[in-house]
Formats: sequence, C-alpha cells, structure tokens
Amino acid sequence: MASHTYSKEAHSRAVVKFVKNKLDRIEMRCTKESGLKAQIVEHTKATGESVNAFMLRAVKETMVRDKEKA
Repeated sequence: MASHTYSKEAHSRAVVKFVKNKLDRIEMRCTKESGLKAQIVEHTKATGESVNAFMLRAVKETMVRDKEKA
C-alpha cells in the first residue's frame, strides 16, 4: 500500500489551479467613508453567512425582483 504525504506546496498549487479554472471574480468597491464594508461584515457575522454567500444571495434576489418588475 502506497503511503501519501501531505505537501503544503502541492495543496497551494491545486487551490490556485482550481480558482483560476473554475471561479469568476467580480470586484466590488465602496468608499471607506460609507462604512458599507463594515456593515456587510457585521451583518454576515450576525447571520452566520460568509460575505461571498451573502453577496451572491443579494445579487440573485435583486435580479429576481427586477425581473418581476419588468
């Protein structure tokens, strides 16, 4: 039976490859003065949701509402 050892470098390469090939990125910017980032982080901590999951849900829900209005 072959013994497999964990390689931190191999894992990092695999993660980078996955992100590059399987995920799209969208950057959202807001001014520091608005405090929006802190509000989002606070909200997601209170709900136990990740920031990414919250943003995806918010966008999807808004797109459905906008479609219903049209």
